Amino acid sequence: MSNSDYQVPNVWRDNDDLGGTWSSINRPSAGARYQAELPKGKHPLQLYSMGTPNGQKVTIMLEELLALGIKGAEYDAHLISIAKGEQFSSGFVNVNPNSKIPALLDTSAEQPVRVFESGHILFYLAEKFSQFLSDNPAVRIEQMNWLFWLQGSAPYVGGGFGHFYSYAPKPIEYAINRFTMETKRQLDLLDKQCAQHLFIAGDEYSIADIAIWPWYGALVLGELYDAAEFLDVKSYPHLLRWAQKIAARAAVKRGRIVNRTWSEPHLAERHDGDDFNALNL
Repeated sequence: MSNSDYQVPNVWRDNDDLGGTWSSINRPSAGARYQAELPKGKHPLQLYSMGTPNGQKVTIMLEELLALGIKGAEYDAHLISIAKGEQFSSGFVNVNPNSKIPALLDTSAEQPVRVFESGHILFYLAEKFSQFLSDNPAVRIEQMNWLFWLQGSAPYVGGGFGHFYSYAPKPIEYAINRFTMETKRQLDLLDKQCAQHLFIAGDEYSIADIAIWPWYGALVLGELYDAAEFLDVKSYPHLLRWAQKIAARAAVKRGRIVNRTWSEPHLAERHDGDDFNALNL
């Protein structure tokens, strides 16, 4: 252990003075912290989210479905400010007991259905509307392979590399090196996959691309953690080609800015397709 001043205790105790961007909301306990109802919009699909990479997955999927003319995919996207701890309201916890964005409430059935975990929401929508998930069993399995890969791999980028590179109160060489190594391994894996295929899971745009692009596409395009130069993303030309191709899609341009309150353009909440008009999207 590089820090000789630190001794691992026999039993861990919470230290509420850890510092860093998210220290004020992190606690070692689950459940609601205050009572508040969630807002409700006019559409059957009610999304409660924020425009982080995980949030973007769902809004991109919904915008792609709408671009295909699927009216049932109309949705209200309500902003949940995770910095303010709004994911710990009693209303949000009722939709997602894990208190993580995004969370979806589908009111189109007699009994509303809650769907949480971003990968599961993508799968739910893909099955509900029979889009972006192939009917061919072999192709479908490959698409699901990469969807599950993303769900297992992205935490190394977000909670690992991103946290220690961008958010930790002070740089820790061991942590940055460890998670940079794994992030670059993942980028190399995706680059090799994109060298063989037009899209991630083959030659068909799918749920896999929608899931992976907000993390790895944004990362190599320099739009996540301001780390493109540090990660030498030019050494992944096939992945860059894929990232640029996905970024150019009209539905991606719209979906990626929903529930975002930073950078331009952004759309804090989305309740109708006309909400994009002022943004020329």
